Amino acid sequence: MPTPTDPDLSALSPLATELATTIARVASDIALVIDKDGVISSVAEGAAVQAQGCGQWVGRRWVDTVSASTRPKIQSLLDEVARSGVVSRRREVSHPADPAVGGDELPVTWSAIRLGADGPVLAVGRDLRAVAAIQQRFVEAQQDMERHYWSRRQAENRYQLLFQVANDAVLVLDADSLRVLEANAASALLFGHELSVIQGRPLTDSLPPSARVAVAELLATTRSTGRAGEIRVRAPATPGVLDISATPFKVDDQPQILLRARRDEAPAGAADSLALSRMAEFVETTPDAVVITDAAGSILMANPAFLRLSRQRDETQLRGQPLSALLLDGGGGWSRLVARVRGAGMVSNLPLEVGSLDGSPQRVRVSAALMAEGEQACLGFILRSSHRLPAHLAGDDVLTGLLDQVGRVPLADLLVEVAHRAERQLIESALLRTGGQRAAAAHALGMTPEALELRIQRHGLAGLGYPADGGGTPPLIN
Repeated sequence: MPTPTDPDLSALSPLATELATTIARVASDIALVIDKDGVISSVAEGAAVQAQGCGQWVGRRWVDTVSASTRPKIQSLLDEVARSGVVSRRREVSHPADPAVGGDELPVTWSAIRLGADGPVLAVGRDLRAVAAIQQRFVEAQQDMERHYWSRRQAENRYQLLFQVANDAVLVLDADSLRVLEANAASALLFGHELSVIQGRPLTDSLPPSARVAVAELLATTRSTGRAGEIRVRAPATPGVLDISATPFKVDDQPQILLRARRDEAPAGAADSLALSRMAEFVETTPDAVVITDAAGSILMANPAFLRLSRQRDETQLRGQPLSALLLDGGGGWSRLVARVRGAGMVSNLPLEVGSLDGSPQRVRVSAALMAEGEQACLGFILRSSHRLPAHLAGDDVLTGLLDQVGRVPLADLLVEVAHRAERQLIESALLRTGGQRAAAAHALGMTPEALELRIQRHGLAGLGYPADGGGTPPLIN
């Protein structure tokens, strides 16, 4: 029943349909007139909902026009308006699409008022499809952000692992004496000693005095507890720090320690994205094939150089495949190598063969180390081609060092460099043969002296000591 302060709207009852139409046009998207039995007697549609077939609701119970899950909301609304004459809280419901009309379901938020004690109920609704679309776009944007975040995290993890395989110093120590049994080339670069100096001696002999105590404590703790540990110490000789981790393992029941060290030169507060970018650039452009496998030798990730070596186009096609099968290992050498790395902790510069599609083997040199990805044990491999320049090109300045750039520098850039080197070498040869007579050298090269002079300046050959105008009789050119 209305309270004494509520206005008496019974005089508006005969105008319920006209009110509904006016409200739908001016202030709402849809308005309904509901009789005392909850049946819709009139529907006024705004422009937004005219294609939804709402006019077909006339003669139906209002609760029958909504989805089953939202019927209690409509019933609650009707009960509230019957008690108080007005609805204090809006209800959001869904109206299923009319099969005869098609389209999507219609979400609407409803409020209602009763026109007098015995009058009809005037229900006013707002179309929520625009709001739902905004909410959906927000959800999709949030999901895109999450996907981008996890994609970036995966990429970061990928490049960190591959970068570590290619750059980390990896050493195998005898757990009792702490002598270095094996060490990779990165160890020599990191500690500033030749491998022959590092191997066979206690590791602490190769460390700067400021780091010896901390590393010795790390190794002693790892040996006594049988658990992996990690520390950070100052890097030798240069600014920065070293991240050093030690992991105990056994080979033929002999306790050993796998030690990995990498330099962290990034200053405090440096952007992680810059480090990731540098890692990505190195991994993607290095001519060395880098691949990570699980403990059984199945591929987890690889860089583009490995794709070229294994004649594959897409890294996703490699994942889960055995490394030995992918490299056409008919003799079992790769399978034995995987077992060796898993048991011994590392392998350095081991020559092996990789099969090829034409049947001729490719010689590579392999370095490998035991790693870990979270709780998962994995193996990291670097495969470097054993190819050499042909004998007739050995020592040729034109190609010296360029083959090492294959896979790192585009072919077009390599050809430009070859042409530049060849031009310089031919000009120098012509000058030597003519005793520095530039006119004769230009004639021999089929160009004008002016053009030759420009090229001499470009290639930095002006300092060879030959006079600009030459002198004397040039020797014959064979």
